[in-house]
Amino acid sequence: MLAAVLYGKEQVRVERVAIPKLDPGDVLVRVRTALTCGTDVKVFRRGYHARMIVPPALYGHEFAGDIVAVGDHVDNFRVGQRVVAANSAPCLNCFYCRRGSENLCEDLLFNNGAYAEYLRVPARIVQRNLYEIPPHLGYHDAALVEPLACVLKGLEDSKPKPGDNLVVIGQGPIGMMFVRLAKVYGCRVIALGRRTSQLDRALRMGADDALINTNDDEVVRQIRKLTSGHGADIVIEAVGNPETWELSVKLLRRGGVVNFFGGCPNDTRVNLETSLLHYSELTCLASFHHTPAYIRKALDVVSHRHITADDFINREEPLENLLDVMRHLMSHNGHMKTAIIP
Repeated sequence: MLAAVLYGKEQVRVERVAIPKLDPGDVLVRVRTALTCGTDVKVFRRGYHARMIVPPALYGHEFAGDIVAVGDHVDNFRVGQRVVAANSAPCLNCFYCRRGSENLCEDLLFNNGAYAEYLRVPARIVQRNLYEIPPHLGYHDAALVEPLACVLKGLEDSKPKPGDNLVVIGQGPIGMMFVRLAKVYGCRVIALGRRTSQLDRALRMGADDALINTNDDEVVRQIRKLTSGHGADIVIEAVGNPETWELSVKLLRRGGVVNFFGGCPNDTRVNLETSLLHYSELTCLASFHHTPAYIRKALDVVSHRHITADDFINREEPLENLLDVMRHLMSHNGHMKTAIIP
């Protein structure tokens, strides 16, 4: 089969590899859509992911397709079903799983290889994180489920209430999902980005206000002005940049919540003013990954058309063009998703 293999920093080759063999409990999926992701771009730039992928390895993790083969002892799925799978599954037995933090599982099983004609879904994911696509949904829509599950978890971790002033920093696909979902949850949303094209998109997604991120002092002043002088109830940092992590805290009202959702490079440090954190009773949290419950919830959100592929996917490309697509996305940070069609 044709597949993309990550060999290192900015080294991805689309080449012929063996179609994966199935162990008992596995299924083989013919990939119909594989979506580009900000995480995939970071992996391409850095050449690895500390938790998900070590080169050389098959690459890509957001996909939807058709089951073409099932391993022994698979009795809840059949050949011909349209399916979407998460890129991981927890063990359900470790310290963290027993405490409801399945995303922090000590034996979290990751699965990569969506940029390929076929993808093996391991038995554990088949059991806990593989789902049939509803008849009215297309493959592009279904493939949004994995990133959307991460956003759902991040938003609910932040405990938004109707009427909250919620700032989203970063207007790539993940930031746009936060904008749209925060509106569904009843928040007043302020989008903060670096380009007018991003802010125009955010307004179309439902943002109530959109601001250019110029310099910290000016942004703080504008957020205060838009929130009756108090600051934001919730700030979502969806960039993964130390400077915007530090800015996020400055935008909060007293008693506010910041979610450092965007992951920074390894060994990054940030400087936060301790007196501001303490005397303003600020809550700083970070949300990582998703759980099976959030994958199911994301599929429900997509099924109800609160999030649609038309809003997040702006072009299709064949698998053979993946290297050019990654280079383009790396130099055009914040661009929307590309659907790779193997």
